[in-house]
Parts: sequence; C-alpha cells; structure tokens
Amino acid sequence: MQQDGDSGRNFRRRAASGQARRSGPPESIADLLPRLLDEVGLGATAQAVQVIRAWDQAVGPTFLAHCRPDGVRNGVIHARVRDSSWMQALQLEKPAIFARLRELLGDSAPTDMRLRIGSVD
Repeated sequence: MQQDGDSGRNFRRRAASGQARRSGPPESIADLLPRLLDEVGLGATAQAVQVIRAWDQAVGPTFLAHCRPDGVRNGVIHARVRDSSWMQALQLEKPAIFARLRELLGDSAPTDMRLRIGSVD
C-alpha cells in the first residue's frame, strides 16, 4: 500500500519540478487522437465514421432522404439508394458530392462510391 502512495508523490514531484516525459508544446486532441486510434488498430474505423458523418452534408438535403451510407472500404463509400431513378440522379451528382467530401475531409475523402438499391429507412 505504501508503494502506491510513494509513486504518486514521486510523480507529483517530477511534474512539479518540470521533469515531464515529453518536451515541447502540448498537442491538440485533433492531432493526437488519429495517431492513438492507429496505434490500437482503429484508424480505418475512425476514418470511416468521419466519412459517414460528412456524407449527409456532402449529398445535401435533396438526396438525404433517398440514400444511406453503409460504410467505407478501401477508399470506396458503399451506399444504398431508394430506387433506380435516385441511383441515376446520385451518379450524375457524383462529381459535386466528391468535391464536397474533399472540402470536408481533405486527403481522407473517399475516391469512389458503389451504390445498390435497398431500404434507406
């Protein structure tokens, strides 16, 4: 029991004396989190979540009720659309959608999309 208290005091002494483990300016969580997720093997999952969150904004209100993203694999976003007419409309809008995704996500934006007809409810 005494050791736990001693190590806590030692840590506080080191911190108070400026003996931190790393030097330099503090890192922002936005810089630290992607590295941490990569280290624990969740980097691709986190990137897919960012793409799916940006999807709604990228497709805009016209398409929002008629398509849903299923996921991202190898830089390709997979999505379901209500029917073939919405699939065609979404394909025609593809360049604008990807331009908006690049604005929102930068280099981590998907490079292609695969659509299938299915339930979007």
